[in-house]
Amino acid sequence: MSMNTQSILITGGTGFLGSALTKRFLQKNYTVAIFSRSAEKVTAKFGDTVQAITRIEDLPDAGTYSAVINLAGAGIFDQRWTIARKQLLRDSRIQLTQQLVAWIASSKQVSGVLISGSAIGVYGDQGDKLLKESSDSKADFSQQLCADWEAAALAAESAGCRVCLIRTGLVLGKDGGILQRMVLPFRLGLGGRLGDGRQWMSWIHLQDWLNIVEAMLSQTQMRGAYNATAPTPVSNQQFSAALGQVLHRPLLLPMPAALLKLLLGEMAALVLGSQRVLPERLLTQGFNFEYSQLDSALRNLLSTP
Repeated sequence: MSMNTQSILITGGTGFLGSALTKRFLQKNYTVAIFSRSAEKVTAKFGDTVQAITRIEDLPDAGTYSAVINLAGAGIFDQRWTIARKQLLRDSRIQLTQQLVAWIASSKQVSGVLISGSAIGVYGDQGDKLLKESSDSKADFSQQLCADWEAAALAAESAGCRVCLIRTGLVLGKDGGILQRMVLPFRLGLGGRLGDGRQWMSWIHLQDWLNIVEAMLSQTQMRGAYNATAPTPVSNQQFSAALGQVLHRPLLLPMPAALLKLLLGEMAALVLGSQRVLPERLLTQGFNFEYSQLDSALRNLLSTP
């Protein structure tokens, strides 16, 4: 299949990352199908520019697609982590990935590549330690979730499919993700560091994240896990200061760790945990980040024209 007639299947295509990716592919005149529980949601977002498929039985042969991009999963920040919610977070990622891999394995032809979502949570909370793709991990709920999700995706290799795992950091974009949650308190002058502010935040501009996915599509030597984070992680204190500066707001209210734990329960580990991640494999392969510095990334996204 030539590069200009890419046909791509996306799961999680109506989420923050999936929507941005779908828009990028449509601009390039790729054919996009979205596998989703809700055809209405797909149509509401993209009209008839993409095909909505709601049942695994309705998927054509995997060879129909030059790539399968697997981003589906219940929102990690959307609700408190009750036992039932944690099960849903796991099932919505791991079970769906297992179903996709079974479909790929049972197809006459495999797709060119499976790009499967993961997150830097795969390393666990590791303080100041510099984390590369080869680093050991430290067990907690989100670490186990990511590790099992990756293992489910890697099973497609035995069906002859090239697999890339995209270990996504904190994605900074205009229409969702962590910035949307942080900007309002800062605009109101209520922003501040979280906990002691020393925990590391490994961030990435949405534009760079999209470019990484495109590189995985086109560069057939890419396989295995890649850290999708900018090469300059910052502490939460530095992140908060940079955000306050771009929005011209003071840093007033640090949010004590105890209060965060009260508000968020076990989920507080996502904002108090520390992952100082380097995109070592991308840098080694010569990937060029458009936004490697936080202040320019924030200015690009938040400065009013």
